[in-house]
Amino acid sequence: MRATGEPAVAAGHATMTAVVQERYGARAAGVLRTGPLPVPAAGPGRVLVRVHAAGVDRGTWHLMAGLPYAVRPVSGLRRPRLANPGRSFAGVVAAVGPGATGFAVGDEVYGTGPAAFAPYVLARPDRIAPKPAGLGFAAAATAPISGLTALQAVRDHGAAGPGRRLLITGAAGGVGSFAVQIARSLGAHVTAVASTAKLDAVRALGADRVLDYTREDFLAGPERYDTVVDIAGNRSLRDLCRVLTPRGRLVITGGETSGRLLGGTDRQLRAQLLSPFLRRTLGTFIASEHADGLRELTALLESGAVRPEVAAVLPLAEAAAAVDRLLDGGVVGKLALSVPPAD
Repeated sequence: MRATGEPAVAAGHATMTAVVQERYGARAAGVLRTGPLPVPAAGPGRVLVRVHAAGVDRGTWHLMAGLPYAVRPVSGLRRPRLANPGRSFAGVVAAVGPGATGFAVGDEVYGTGPAAFAPYVLARPDRIAPKPAGLGFAAAATAPISGLTALQAVRDHGAAGPGRRLLITGAAGGVGSFAVQIARSLGAHVTAVASTAKLDAVRALGADRVLDYTREDFLAGPERYDTVVDIAGNRSLRDLCRVLTPRGRLVITGGETSGRLLGGTDRQLRAQLLSPFLRRTLGTFIASEHADGLRELTALLESGAVRPEVAAVLPLAEAAAAVDRLLDGGVVGKLALSVPPAD
């Protein structure tokens, strides 16, 4: 879709008010602030996007905190390499650099790019796609990372389909809210795990059955599942394997601990090491951010089979509050930031 009346980047415009991060910290308050940044130029092979909204996800916190330490080769060893930890966005193409094809000024797009908590972001053409028709900028901005992670976890690694029984932990979160809907759209029977306050919201996403982990051990019953997608859980591999069918699949996409070195990723590593010796398939993956996946996600969003669950849209100036609110665990679905025009 092409926007009408979207202003081009003003000649001589040099700075923009964006979120700025100069050090690592576990809480966003005092770490993220707003300040001036240069407006990036659309260099070779890049597309400059005027950001209308940005998404906030758990990965935002990892980049901001530099935790676990395993992320620092990417995020920066001693201090953040990027101006801010934003990654997903939706907006309008403002300029197209030499060699960048497939997009024109005025196109409405969504996708991923570095330092997206800002009025402008530079993106690779293979990391963005046309914004889904009928979806607002804020809702679209929440989809690229969480939606792609859910799609790959449920469909590609979890083999969801008609007749398959899936258990999804962390079903009320950003990835979980997409995973429940995608699994149902593929015809799977979905059992979703969440806390008491979030059960109704998860049920509204289409889960066939909901379990309250605060009131029962959701792994203690007689039920067996073809796939367990473990997003927010931190249960042991032994417990998770116990509820799988003899040739079931365990897909670990989350599970946070306080460990500063690995932060819970040791479970993923052990699962991959054990898998070759078992009839069951245990594993994890790193979500791929690419335009082909975004277009597949767009088809689900435009059909109405999947919708972003947006808990709140906050102004860019409240980015720190948004990250801390997500970290505190009370959010159902996603948070988005509304980005005002550049100065």
